[in-house]
Amino acid sequence: MTTVTAAAPNLLTRVSFGIGGAAEGVKNNGFEYVLLFFYSNILGVDAGLVAMALLIALVVDAFSDPIVGYWSDNMRTRLGRRHPFMYGALIPIAVTYYFTWNPPAGMTGNDLFLWLVALTILVRLSFTFFDVPGTALAAELTQEYDARTSLLSLRTFFGWFGGLTIQILLFRFLLVPTEEIEIGVFNVDGWNTYGLVASVCIFICALICTVGTHNHIPHLKAPPAARKITLATVFKEIFETVSNPSFRALFLATLCGLIASGISATLNQYINTIFWGFTNAQIAAITAAVYISAILALIIAPIVGKTFGKKRGAIVIGALAFTIAPMPVFLRLLGLLPPNGSEALFNIIFFITIFDLALIIATQMLMASMVADIVEDSELQTGRRSEGIFFAGISFIRKLSQGVGVMTASAVLWVSGFSTGGGGAGASEESIRALGFGYGVSVLAAWTLMLICVSFYKISRESHGENLRLLRERDAAAAASDAP
Repeated sequence: MTTVTAAAPNLLTRVSFGIGGAAEGVKNNGFEYVLLFFYSNILGVDAGLVAMALLIALVVDAFSDPIVGYWSDNMRTRLGRRHPFMYGALIPIAVTYYFTWNPPAGMTGNDLFLWLVALTILVRLSFTFFDVPGTALAAELTQEYDARTSLLSLRTFFGWFGGLTIQILLFRFLLVPTEEIEIGVFNVDGWNTYGLVASVCIFICALICTVGTHNHIPHLKAPPAARKITLATVFKEIFETVSNPSFRALFLATLCGLIASGISATLNQYINTIFWGFTNAQIAAITAAVYISAILALIIAPIVGKTFGKKRGAIVIGALAFTIAPMPVFLRLLGLLPPNGSEALFNIIFFITIFDLALIIATQMLMASMVADIVEDSELQTGRRSEGIFFAGISFIRKLSQGVGVMTASAVLWVSGFSTGGGGAGASEESIRALGFGYGVSVLAAWTLMLICVSFYKISRESHGENLRLLRERDAAAAASDAP
């Protein structure tokens, strides 16, 4: 294979690539946080059927990821390997996402089950065709160690920014009460408008990413030589590629990290309202402060990566972040924090949350960049560029592990006595303490396992530079042998 050195991406290209993450943030926010509520509580579909529909779509999507990744690694067109998929996905993503939130008017209740199954599968498949090749561009736009951190930090930042913005837009401006509807979340027109606004946002962000990286197509890595590929070859090469030890380390680390995220996301409302006793206004302030955390992370991750290296930096700031996260809960259990309802308590949690979440996001940024550096390490071993497979593998484990954290959180709620509903009304002091203890221990355990897995990652700044040198020498030797 001929190695082509990609032109260094300028600021416009880096921002365009990063904005592609906003499309993912908007889609994920809808699918992971409110789709179940919309179909079960608003449209009247049995919650078990909704969960089954989402699970079916998730499994189909997860297994499609490595196939699309492999396909985009081997695609041969005038538009290169990645962009045909990205351009082709633009309209299907927007159209299917819109209709997910705007089902046929005459269809209600459990009659919507097959519609939900079909639309969620189509949305996820369409997005796979954009996101897997699009994210894989990170390893092709630049081979420079620190530049990759900057590139994927922007992608992660815009993912958080997009998800948070669409969430605030939905609950603050679209789900508003009317004369006929006293509670805003039951405003179906608001949900329908959300589907339109979100689909337009996804389309625009995906289009900016695709067009903004288009001019780099001539400089991206060339596809492998044409060859006969059988189904057995596909799965053999996928397995060979993902057997890379550094990839296995990140694969398992991502699994553990997502379990922690699932626990935190599921229990967060319980912790804020029942354990801390915060008001809606205070919770809204903490939610909006995520913008500050994302901006801080965008500054922190490149600096830490350049100073300590990606692996060590991820372990250092990850250990700091994951120690700080449950610390206020443990301090409260020991009676060392101000009482609920006090301004001092809110200020402490508010500023700790901003700083801690910034470190967590920065850790995610560094780990995303570590995936890109596996590409050259694998190329030396296999002779193939497999950006698509590696990023698809991380996407795969994200999707299949989403429910594990939720299940763990559900177990914490069951043990604490909060599994039968009723919120915090009449909750005993013992139950509240059990909730805090279960939350703190479970997230700390999951994050600790994540950092242990990261420690098995083998690629450093020096070894990455050596990999690039060996690849240049190999390509030079191949070119010399081909010369007449």
